[in-house]
Amino acid sequence: MSTEPQRVDYQTDPSRYRHWKLKFEGPVATLAADFDENGGLRPGYKLKLNSYDLGVDIELHDAINRIRFEHPEVRSVVLTSAKDKVFCSGANIFMLGVSSHAWKVNFCKFTNETRNGLEDSSRHSGLKFLAAVNGSCAGGGYEVALACDEILLVDDRSSAVSLPEVPLLGVLPGTGGLTRVTDKRKVRHDLADLFCTSVEGVRGQRAKDWRLVDDIAKPAQFAARVQERAIKLAEQSDRPDNGRGVALTPIERTIEADALRYGHVTVEIDRDKRVASFTIKAPTTPVESDIAAIEAAGAAWYPLALARELDDAILSMRTNELDIGVWLIKTEGDASAVLAMDEILAQHGKHWFVRETVGALRRTLARLDVSSRSLFALVEPGSCFAGTFLELALACDRIYHLALPDDEARAPKTIVGEANFGRYPMVTGESRLARRFYDEAPAMDALRAAVGQPLDADAAFALGLATSNPDDIDWADEVRIAIEERVAMSPDALTGMEANLRFNGQENMATRIFGRLTAWQNWIFQRPNAVGDKGALKVYGKGEKAQFDWNRV
Repeated sequence: MSTEPQRVDYQTDPSRYRHWKLKFEGPVATLAADFDENGGLRPGYKLKLNSYDLGVDIELHDAINRIRFEHPEVRSVVLTSAKDKVFCSGANIFMLGVSSHAWKVNFCKFTNETRNGLEDSSRHSGLKFLAAVNGSCAGGGYEVALACDEILLVDDRSSAVSLPEVPLLGVLPGTGGLTRVTDKRKVRHDLADLFCTSVEGVRGQRAKDWRLVDDIAKPAQFAARVQERAIKLAEQSDRPDNGRGVALTPIERTIEADALRYGHVTVEIDRDKRVASFTIKAPTTPVESDIAAIEAAGAAWYPLALARELDDAILSMRTNELDIGVWLIKTEGDASAVLAMDEILAQHGKHWFVRETVGALRRTLARLDVSSRSLFALVEPGSCFAGTFLELALACDRIYHLALPDDEARAPKTIVGEANFGRYPMVTGESRLARRFYDEAPAMDALRAAVGQPLDADAAFALGLATSNPDDIDWADEVRIAIEERVAMSPDALTGMEANLRFNGQENMATRIFGRLTAWQNWIFQRPNAVGDKGALKVYGKGEKAQFDWNRV
């Protein structure tokens, strides 16, 4: 069971927001930070100066999704503050100080994914973001701004941007700050060094000269400049001005002691074995195929409902079930129904709602890639690992495919579809097939030739789409032994190994954030210089000076 005392629910809606204010004006939405200092997700700290915790980011994640789906007319989003002289002071330090190591790491991962989601929508869906920094902007607050397409800073002689974690707290900017400063903002390395070791930060013209912000504006001109830049960004978007929004109705689910049950996803937990089985179910009725019917179905449209349910299940299991180290990924249903859904997604791929739905599926699958759990896919009778559903298997560390050479009718098949060649890129920008086969021509050509063909265990194994293809005599023992061996290994070593092997190809900013920054932060969060009795995180705000072990490790 989770060591945290409170189960985290990632579902919310605007009527329950305590921290964000949403406003819509034609093509521009304004998302204003007004964090309730008494609205922390857990007791023991106050969210002063627009400092945030996981609850704030759960609301941010929900708000961005509602803009994506409920307001297709919105083409640019302004992130700003409703408080005077403060934009956002970053993650709440006292929250970090009283949280377990696992809580801190999961918090950083989710906030990373949320910020990556802003960039994902800008890249794939035409939704642009402007950070209107109207006050002090520190740590995670600047990291929110860094995830936007542009940053406009008020030039009022006091407002500054800063990443003070290293000098102030003995930790790193945990949600991509270091990486975005260099890879995205292209701040010169020596200036970035000065910036990241300064508590005061950088303001005004110097912030612009160093590329820390795109522009500055005096207070009297700030609002007009924000509106001007927001409209300019909106003009870059191809989102419709006459689309009919889709309300994101509550996800229907049942939470049991050892299970999560949704309409299309079930998670069953075996606590003794420390294993969870995810079963993802194919459509059981034809998926709406014309735009009018798709829009009428709204949040109940199968592809979107599936994405939302699976996303909620992954987040819930990651945060609330820390001891469950192996996730078995299973599918159930008719493969032809999955492929028919894929054809509909491809046919209407340029329609804003379908495009946003594909985006939701893409980001949900990416959560699997970066989840610190061992993922085994089991291809069994009744499975439907085809097209989009094959992505679930390709995200796994291993694929076990049951061979039934004497029972062709029951022998489970996998099917490669067009969707597997780039519709759902990983955060690296490459497909999971390309990752699996290093994009080498012979393997990729063979897979192309097999598109649409049902592949039994031997055929899948021959193409490299199965790790193992035991027959029914050996299946139960081989799978059981594999699981038992896996759960007996060090979870720390497995987390490091899995992340390294899953992201084996090209690197980009996102992989460096997850693969380097997050790994380093994970280590630093356990070091006495940060979290010891006299570590910087522990003594922050107590008037004491941190005591460091000066050994470089």
